Amino acid sequence: MSNSTSLAAHIQKNARFLKLSLLPSIYPQLADRAVKSKLSYEEFLALLLEEEVAKKTDSSVQRRIFSAKFPFVKTIQDFDFTFQPSLNEKEIAQLATLNFIEAKENVIFLGPPGVGKSHLAIALGIKACAARLRIYFTTAQALIKELALAEKEGILVDKLAFFSRLHLIVIDEMGYTPVSNHEANLLFQFIAVRYEKGSLILTSNFNFDEWGRFFSDSVVASAIIDRLVHHAHIFFVSGHSYRLKDKLNKQP
Repeated sequence: MSNSTSLAAHIQKNARFLKLSLLPSIYPQLADRAVKSKLSYEEFLALLLEEEVAKKTDSSVQRRIFSAKFPFVKTIQDFDFTFQPSLNEKEIAQLATLNFIEAKENVIFLGPPGVGKSHLAIALGIKACAARLRIYFTTAQALIKELALAEKEGILVDKLAFFSRLHLIVIDEMGYTPVSNHEANLLFQFIAVRYEKGSLILTSNFNFDEWGRFFSDSVVASAIIDRLVHHAHIFFVSGHSYRLKDKLNKQP
């Protein structure tokens, strides 16, 4: 066995021990690059570590996106602002700085189906994952079911405590199904533990004055809206449905 082969095996063994999973596959190429560029030992080491950190960072972000339970991945760069002139691109770009999370403010997108509310909500959530924050995605219907199940199992307090520790919770499709009096009270408890303690992003097909359509208890609905909008960036999204975009473009 040649000395270089033995050395390579030794490097791979130590890399596995230190859990530097990328290093065994990248160091030969980077070593050649270091020789050609006449890098110092210190510069070569820095280069190796930068590659390893980049890989671990990417893996960490992917785990956070998976744990957040997003139904799909969307980015703000994918959003066609020219198709929805009711939205100010600069205002959305400001949200993408995630300052609203630091300030524990909410973001609310209201408008008809298909105008990009969920796209933007998820895109901001993905951005937060990239910042290595704790994120959770759910629909309003799924959230209510989760709270009801926790109450049934006697762990509602623990479930609410879990939600209170997250940096951001994205709630999609508020108003998709009717909300009973008891469900409204569960939702109020959830909103109350998040109030001024953590950010929410919420989407709904209905403006606030229409929430009486799906809330049985108007008093609780008012209390929920009051807490949601107190520290909130509210966007009323109008325009055509993205789902009909191609068909509209084909019209003579």
